[in-house]
Amino acid sequence: MPRAPFGLVALGIGSLVVAGCATKLETADDGSRSQPAATTQAATAPAVAPSSQTPSEAPAGADAPVLLRSDHPERYTVQVGDTLWDISDRFLRDPWLWPEVWHVNPEIENPHLIYPGDVIELAYDADGRPRLQARRGERPTVKLSPEVRVTPLREAIPTIPLSHIEAFLQRSVVLDEKGWDSLPYVLGGRDDRPMIAQGERFYARGDIENRDFYAVFRPDLPYVDPDSGEYLGTAGLYVGSAKVDVVGDPAILTMTDTDRESLARDRLYPIDEQFVANFTPGPGEFDGRIIAVLDGVSLIGQYQSVVVNKGSRDGAQPGQVLAVLRQGDLVQDPYTKETVRIPEERAGLMMVYRVFEKVSYGLILKATRTMQVLDRVAPPAGTDL
Repeated sequence: MPRAPFGLVALGIGSLVVAGCATKLETADDGSRSQPAATTQAATAPAVAPSSQTPSEAPAGADAPVLLRSDHPERYTVQVGDTLWDISDRFLRDPWLWPEVWHVNPEIENPHLIYPGDVIELAYDADGRPRLQARRGERPTVKLSPEVRVTPLREAIPTIPLSHIEAFLQRSVVLDEKGWDSLPYVLGGRDDRPMIAQGERFYARGDIENRDFYAVFRPDLPYVDPDSGEYLGTAGLYVGSAKVDVVGDPAILTMTDTDRESLARDRLYPIDEQFVANFTPGPGEFDGRIIAVLDGVSLIGQYQSVVVNKGSRDGAQPGQVLAVLRQGDLVQDPYTKETVRIPEERAGLMMVYRVFEKVSYGLILKATRTMQVLDRVAPPAGTDL
């Protein structure tokens, strides 16, 4: 059995809080003030005057005040199926500020990772700032014989639901024309067959290495910046995956998995790179627009993947959270008969999870109303979404 063509890397989700940071415990907009748990060993939080800023006015980033939800728990036991975003949302009004309150416990193994069974506890430091820390829970283990080895049965929880993004992590690529032209290509199938199905051998030319797997893509949808008109790259249509049988010119490969039959001129993309599945949430710092929806629908809701016209060159990184601002509709003034555009309004939150040079993929994590292509994304502010 060949190995799975893709791997997902579980990276650390925590980050140390810098001493002297301006993060403070603030009163939520409903007038309630969160109090520390009586069972924690940290200092009791002093009384704090209500913030003069409403959550919708509070700035994003490291200097933003951390607002606890009025209904936050004092502790929470991590369950199978949880995500870091879900847990952050249980405690914080703005879940992307998780790194500001996550306290790394140096006495436990892999303190950055959170597992089912762990207990997340709310505490406060000497300055009254909230901190979240993990206490390792009981986790089943499996003993493998004859080696003396113990392996965790459950894996660390991901940042966002992998079921909604796995296909787009594993089966997507965006390249410019030069990038596509540099890839090896399908020459044809045996016996001059024009289409190549799963399990069939075929021939290919180009710089083909002796590796287990290539993804087979067909250059498909060009992306263009709606504001500048710049060509941003062409998305590949996933055809399938193939393994190398014989290296040469032409090389011989076998189609191991297919979504559709392959054709001559399809491109071979190396797929032994591993994708980041767990990353640290934080506020994005760029403005852009949604230019496409990956599943082809016109209206966008929760857990749908979108394409944004900003990429690595613009500072986009996996884990960045952005607010989605619904573009205002055009209406006619009943008196002047002028066409007027209604102001844009906040409609949801998106997290970037896959980044190319000029575009990024993001997952809609919250939606208060439907969104659509050409809606704007911007750095998040304190919000009641």
